[in-house]
Amino acid sequence: MTDPAPLELDGSSLTIAALLEVAESRRPVRLAPAARARMTATRGIVDAIVARGEAVYGVNTGFGKLSDFAIPPDQLAQLQVNLVRSHAAGVGPRLPEREVRAMMLLRANVLAKGFSGARPELVDLLCGMLGGGLHPPVPEQGSVGASGDLAPLAHLALALIGEGELRSAKGVGPASEVLRAHGLAPVALGPKEGLALINGTQAHTAVAALALEGARRCWMTAHAAGAASLEALLGTPTAFDARIHEARGQPAQQESAALLRALLEGSEIRESHRADDPRVQDAYALRCMPQVHGPVLEAIRFAERLIAAELNAATDNPLVFDDGTMLSGGNFHGQAVAMALDVLAIAMTNLAGMSERRIDRLVHPDLNEGLPPFLSPTAGVSSGFMMAQVTAAAITSECKVLSHPASVDTIPTDGSKEDVVPMAMGAAIKLRRVLHNVQHVLAIELMCAAQGLESRRPLRAGVGVERAFAAVRRHVPALVEDRVLGPDIERLAVAVAAGEFGFEV
Repeated sequence: MTDPAPLELDGSSLTIAALLEVAESRRPVRLAPAARARMTATRGIVDAIVARGEAVYGVNTGFGKLSDFAIPPDQLAQLQVNLVRSHAAGVGPRLPEREVRAMMLLRANVLAKGFSGARPELVDLLCGMLGGGLHPPVPEQGSVGASGDLAPLAHLALALIGEGELRSAKGVGPASEVLRAHGLAPVALGPKEGLALINGTQAHTAVAALALEGARRCWMTAHAAGAASLEALLGTPTAFDARIHEARGQPAQQESAALLRALLEGSEIRESHRADDPRVQDAYALRCMPQVHGPVLEAIRFAERLIAAELNAATDNPLVFDDGTMLSGGNFHGQAVAMALDVLAIAMTNLAGMSERRIDRLVHPDLNEGLPPFLSPTAGVSSGFMMAQVTAAAITSECKVLSHPASVDTIPTDGSKEDVVPMAMGAAIKLRRVLHNVQHVLAIELMCAAQGLESRRPLRAGVGVERAFAAVRRHVPALVEDRVLGPDIERLAVAVAAGEFGFEV
């Protein structure tokens, strides 16, 4: 196979799909020629301001509460280096490589817009680091999401000036040495360039963009798992009749119902109990899947609009315009993406809540329509999937706690100069945890539903459900006697995260 063509960064056309290619598949990146020319032009504006001695925030003044302090010309370079060093105050676990790579790409893209007044060499170095598989260890805690993700981005900026550490395929080493080993050289920061590297929303937006794909995969998987549970529990697809959902008029609810109908098409299990089934309707966790899954899709689309726009947003401060003016504003404030992250966490928790209730019905001897107690072939001497449901309950409960919104909180910082902040990075970190939990709850449901379908053999489920069943069995065998279930759950959760249950039918 040929290597993919390099992604050209122009500051305005980056997509979530392209970000995934760079963050996860290591697609190479380079600066577009037009963006290079634009960056060179606005850099000239900054240099001219410095030459004239005009007082401009971040160029020849201090930062934040210290913006009233004028900086002498001979200290401008040190000002930028000190900014990077002092702001690299993050703590906690390190961001995964894919998130750091996404953050590096987004920072390069915002510089490519030309509003930051930075030289093209900064983008060239970021592209070179991405191409060489280099990334700095970036702590995930320390950002309140305004004035941007200062601490995480400062840890990235450290590597660009040859300080701190860099990770490569060979391990971790001093940034200057790792850069040199890959034919790269650190940059010497000019006026405003330290600020241009750390002022923006790229850390929490990177996590958000990657989480968005995970949310979509969970949404698709929830339908496959829910349809499989419905079949195992001898439920009815009547509640998914298109006429019901057209009557309400919610588009995403209609899409959810259509997907469930397709998954259940051709079910022998349904036909086996259609004529003599005394039940009129199923429990909400089965019957109301479209009414819950549909709004989740709407939430995903809402978040996608905000996140996709932020990929190409000018989030620096001040901004340099091609007419020679520099304007201070607040584009670094992360409220837009913070709210999207909170909405996604709430939406994903609703998926987990529905899934956990279906798991309970599958294992509950009084609710599972004649399936073996706890789906165990030798119930009593064996506990079957009893504890799997407990695990699902535990992590679903954790999701509910994590669904408390971060974006409504604020603690003033920087001597109250930054008095209302969005806590966007906290929203991003907890969403990542929620997604991890949801993937595991859905894995447990898939495993239990597949075991339930075994008890309905030789009858076949709907065509889509059978595909989901086969996918489960590629990773997890049927339960014949009690075994350690943790590894089974983990394998299926990995498959959910990889999108193996997101097939169209």
